[in-house]
Order: sequence, then structure tokens, then C-alpha cells
Amino acid sequence: MKRIIKKAAVLGSGVMGSRIACLLAGTGVQVLLLDRAPGELNEAEQAKKLSLDHPAVKNRIVNEALTAAVKSNPSPVYTQDSVKRITTGNFTDNMKDLGGYDWIIEVVVEQLDVKAGIFTEVEKFRKPGTLVSSNTSGIPIHLMTSGRSDDFKKHFCGTHFFNPPRYLRLLEIIPTQDTDQEVVEFLLHYGDLHLGKTTVRCKDTPAFIANRVGVFSIMSIFGLMDKLGLNIDQVEALTGPVIGRPKSATFRTADVVGIDTLVKVARGVYENCPGDEARNTFIIPSWLEKMIANNWLGDKTGQGFFSKRKNEKGEKEIYTLDLSSFEYKPRTRAAFATLETAKQSEDLRASLKLLIEGKDKAGDFYRNFHYSLFSYVSNRIPEISDEIYRVDDAMKAGFGWEIGAFETWDLFGVEKTLQKMQSAGYKAADWVSGMLAKGFKQFYKVENGNKFCYSPGNKEYVPVVSGNSSAFIVMKNFENQTLWKNSAARIYHLGDEVLGLEWYTKLGTIGGEVLDGIQRSIGMAEEKYKGLVIANEGQNFSAGANIGMIFMLAVEQEFDELDMAVRLFQNTIMRARYSAVPVVVAPHGLSLGGACELSLHADKVIPAAESYIGLVELGVGLIPGGGGTKEFALRASDELHADEPETIPLKNRFFTIATAKVSTSAFEAFELGILKKERALVSINPDRRIADARTAALELYEDGYSTPTPRSDIKVLGRSALGALYAGINGMRKANYATDHDVLVAKKLAFVMCGGDLSEPALVTEQYLLDLEREAFLSLCGEKKTLERLQAVLKTGKPIRN
Repeated sequence: MKRIIKKAAVLGSGVMGSRIACLLAGTGVQVLLLDRAPGELNEAEQAKKLSLDHPAVKNRIVNEALTAAVKSNPSPVYTQDSVKRITTGNFTDNMKDLGGYDWIIEVVVEQLDVKAGIFTEVEKFRKPGTLVSSNTSGIPIHLMTSGRSDDFKKHFCGTHFFNPPRYLRLLEIIPTQDTDQEVVEFLLHYGDLHLGKTTVRCKDTPAFIANRVGVFSIMSIFGLMDKLGLNIDQVEALTGPVIGRPKSATFRTADVVGIDTLVKVARGVYENCPGDEARNTFIIPSWLEKMIANNWLGDKTGQGFFSKRKNEKGEKEIYTLDLSSFEYKPRTRAAFATLETAKQSEDLRASLKLLIEGKDKAGDFYRNFHYSLFSYVSNRIPEISDEIYRVDDAMKAGFGWEIGAFETWDLFGVEKTLQKMQSAGYKAADWVSGMLAKGFKQFYKVENGNKFCYSPGNKEYVPVVSGNSSAFIVMKNFENQTLWKNSAARIYHLGDEVLGLEWYTKLGTIGGEVLDGIQRSIGMAEEKYKGLVIANEGQNFSAGANIGMIFMLAVEQEFDELDMAVRLFQNTIMRARYSAVPVVVAPHGLSLGGACELSLHADKVIPAAESYIGLVELGVGLIPGGGGTKEFALRASDELHADEPETIPLKNRFFTIATAKVSTSAFEAFELGILKKERALVSINPDRRIADARTAALELYEDGYSTPTPRSDIKVLGRSALGALYAGINGMRKANYATDHDVLVAKKLAFVMCGGDLSEPALVTEQYLLDLEREAFLSLCGEKKTLERLQAVLKTGKPIRN
């Protein structure tokens, strides 16, 4: 059966329901969002003398929930326009409309009787074959089908999104024994391709996969803290980014999720998993019971493991709960020799190897923590999943782990670690020893760019990605096909006669070695390949040019060298634009400054949906100097229309740069004019991004790609537009929205985008604008305020943002 999801109904508009509706709407689905009608009038409704039957009253709960969701930060929508695809209603009036929807998702309160009542109504109105699912995080899926028709049971399963649905990529698919296999396969594929999720098939067991393992991990850390005499601040330092976990580490994560939620899941596992060998790990410690009794539940109640309070100076500061005295005290810095040694490495895998071998209390913590985790996940196979990669995928996508448990075990060495575990009193599942006895020495392996994992059930390696593995490309899987590299970049053959270039600098910054990589990869592709993909798999694509180098040259007044550096950057960007083969850029995360300029000039851009793209140079007192200013002037010229003033497109483009706007998603980048529909296509699932980019390069080649012709027909408006832009800039200064330095920079930008001080409009070349852009950039590098801003950014170590 061919399924297309054009319309979906979301039943329940709470935190999860409203945000699932926003996610679906953002991908083009028409959504009906329903909730219960209020049982009584509020004061405003009483004042207006409305009745309970008034539509505004009946839809108050759902409308207020959706409004609150759309206003929340981070935003649950890709663009504000997508909200128009959501229609609201209530259970009383609109359940009859469900017959026209392709997928019905229940997201009401976690009570089986309430859900059963909802499903009774759903069954009255759904058409046969319609998908129905529940977003429950803990209620057994099979219990929800009691009393339902055979058709309902065949088309029903669990679809567990993680909060916030737009940003956390895990979608657990939990079928029952009655669920049609076609439904399971469809939802796995749909969630991956259209919702951008890492879809993981789970068994219908308590807490499914991610929460089962994630809460075990947290509870075992609680136990280790008590066992080793550690405090909260020490554990936070040990369990955050240094081991590839989110900055929220352990206790901050608990505060955000809700301590009551954590306790609920832990109790659920303890009560419903009598055969779990680590069941006692889920017993709630007395200090956690006391926090529940005090209603210290985390962010939702204003305090949990942390509390924001005023210090002696009256300044707000984060305080940490001292579990011995139950008082909040100023945070303390953890000091462990092992931790300090590991932090010196920017390579996570190298850091983990150092941590597990530590000789201090931190080393003891890491060994106990990892050994208990390895023991637990091995013993969950096949209880919660038949395949080990699903456990790793769930933890990476749902809890933000950079490296999965079985991947980490591989890193340490499976056989060596198993022996150490046994010596320390930790027992792994028998299938691990069986795997080693058969000569399989690791859980994962890579062959010809494809990843495989050991399957305990099949007793052999199976593909990690089911179906068409070519839909997923992981750059590091092609390391054995490296054609060239330097200390910052590497060129691979990605197959199908397409090259791939990636770089791995801090924050993805673009310096001389990265520019060398871009130039070389284009040259190599032009010699004997069909195209080039530029992408990487760091946390972000790139925070832009290496401003440390710019600052150093500017401070030392090495303006000739600075001029050469800017020319090199411009020439490299233009080389990408006018190469003899298609150049496709696939950004993700932050794609700022010079990285944005690279995307502006690519033949095709395949951004991940979560791409934050913009020209942010004005934030440090500069203008875009790698072709960005030129390109926005060119695009303003192309947007001129006879039926509107010539200055309108130019003003729009000017203010996008002048205000350093950054898109909040790849979709918004189209609205800002950074991406063009004819030259960009969003890859919703970032794991498909590089494969999609390779496909785009091949399509351009097969369509008879030819080198574009450099532009010499760019219309610039000269003084006629310059005066208008200057007037706007001066107005901003008078209203105190801009400093004197901001005015200087903005006028430099305006000067370039207008083509200089021309007495009348003229047609100019790209090189003419590039020369103006470079001259303005260099002149600003000599300004004291610019140097101060550059230095401030360098001190923070954070990327420039608007």
C-alpha cells in the first residue's frame, strides 16, 4: 500500500502535542490540533458574557497552548509561516473530522483510561487503514489496543517523540504483535525521510530503549556519587562534554527534564522489570526522595539540584544543592588530574581512552561508570532490541550522546575491557563472550564506506542501516579512501566519481589550510571526477573565517599580508563558483560568515534543516569580505522589478547584512535571501545530507553541467541609493540604535553595495565589487573599535552571532 501523509491529527495540545503539531506543519503537513473543551469560563470570558458553547471558549485550551508553543524558545517551528498549516479544534466538535486524516497521533495525559476513551472516539470516525499512534513514554503499547477492532490494531503502534520534538532527533517506533509490518516499515521510513528523525524500532518493554538505558545511566551515576564520595559539581564536570555528553551533563539534565519525571521512570522500571539484574540501581536514594517531598523538581518549580539566587553582591548566580546539608551553596570547580589531562585533547575518542586509564578518583569513576553501562546494555539484548546499533542510535539521538555505549566499548577494546569488567565484578551478557569466541573482536566494522554491527541473534555482522545504505554517507567511514590531507582538511572519494572535502578545525573555522583544501579538491575533481561535495560532521559546519589570523595581522599592521589573505579567500570562493565541475555544499548547524559566503557561491546547497546561516561580520566591526557583500549586491540587482522602486531590493539585502541576521533554520534562510529555491534543497534528516549532496552533484553533471559565466551585468545604483541608505543609517544613530563605529561600518557596507560613489546607475562586474569589498574590509581592519571587538570574540572562544 502506498501511503502519503498529507494531513495529520494531533490529539492533545500540551507541551508535546503542540510541538509535534509544529514539527509536522514545518514539513508541509496540514495538521488538526485538538484538545478538550473547558469545563468552566475564565474571568475574561465571563466579562464578555460568553457561554461554554462559544467557539472561542471551546477552543481556548488548544489555542492558548499553540500560542505558548509558538512563542517559546527555542522555537518549535522552522518558520512562522508554517503555523498557518495548523487548524485547532476540540474533542467535542471535531473528532468527527478525523475521517479525512492520514495519521492520528494521541498525545494526551499519561493515564491509560483517558487514552482508552480517546481511542474509542477515534475508532468511531477514522477511516479503515488510517494510521493511529500514541506518544506515550511509558504505558505498554499493547494495553492501548484492548477492545479495539482488528483494523485499528493492525494500524496502531507507539511513536515516541522526545522533547523538544524539533531538536531531539529520536523517534522510537514501538509495534505490538498485531501491528502490520508495512505500518512499522512506513513509519520508520517516514520519520527518517520526512521528519528528519533517527527512527529506532523498539520492543514493547518498560521505558522502551532510550529512557530505559538513559535513566539507568543517571541512576548508576547517583549510586557512584555516593559510593565514591563525590559532589554534584564534581559529577557534572565528569559527565558532560568531556565524555561526549551534553553540557547539561547529569544533574542539570535532571532539572530540565523534571526530577519527578526521572523518578517516575525509575520506579516504573523497578516495579515492572523484576528480572532486570540491575534492578536495585533504580531504587530511589533517600536524598532524592527528600527532594520530591520538598517539591524541588527542577526548572518547573524553580529549584532542583541547582537554584538561581543572589550572591553577596546582589548578583544572580547559580547555586548547587549540597546533599549532605540540603543547603544551596556557590558552585565549586572540580579538580581532577585525569580530567585536566583529557581536556587538553580535542579528540573525544583520545580523551575517553585517557579517562578510563586515570589513576585518581576520576579514573575510578569512569571505570565503574563504563563497566556498569557496558554490562547493562549487553544484558538488554535481546530484551529491548535484537540489534545493538539501535541502542546506540537511541542514546545518541535521544540523550545527545556523541558516542554510543557499544561504540565506546569498541574504542576501549572489547576483549580487554571484558576481562577488566570481570575482575571488577561486572558481568556482561554471555553473547559477548560467544562473539569473541567466534573470532569477532569488535561490535562494529566498516567496509567500503558502509557500517556493519555484530548481531547476537544472527551471530554475524549485519548492515547498520536497513534498506538503501547509499542514502546515508558518513565521511569518516571513507578514511581508507583518502586522496589528500593536511592538518585541517581531508579529501575523500565518496564513490560514483564524486569527491568529498571535509575539515575538522575548532568551530570549523576557515583558515589557510582549509582554503588550500578547497582549492585542491576543486582541482582534483576537475581532473577526473564528476563533482565535489563540501561538508563535515563536526558539531557545526563552520563559524566562519579564522578571525584570530585577521586580528593578528591587523594588530601588527601587516596590511600587505592581510590583503593577500583576503584575496586568497575571495579567489577561493570564486573558484568554487566558476569551477568546471559541480560544487555542492552541505552545511549544518552554524554556517556563519565565510561559510555562508561559500554556500552563496555553490552550484547547489543541501543544508540540514537545522542550519543557522548568516553573514555576521558586522558583529565585529567588519563587512563580509569573502564575496558575501558582492553577492548580495548581485542578487539585489537580479531582484529589480519595474513595478517597484529600485532601492527596495537593495535596502532589504543591505539590512540583512547590516543587522547580522542569522536564519533560525534552513527554511528561514530562503526568506532571508541566503538560499535560493533553484539552487538549494533542504535535507530534513542531517544523516542524509551528504548522500543527498552527492546525488545533487551527479544530477548536475548528468544534466550537462557547464561552467557559469562570470557576471558583468550587475546593476549598481550609486549615489541615488547611497543617499537613502546613509539617511537610514544616520536615523539609527540619532535614535541610539547604533554607535558611531556601527555607523562607520554600515556606511562602508552601503558604499560597496551601491557600487561606490557613482553619479548614476551603472553595470559592473563581479570583480569590480570584490575589489570594493576588499578595500572596505581592509580599511575597517585598521579601526581601533574593530580590533577591540575582534579581541573580545577571541577571548570568549564563541562564534560571532547577531
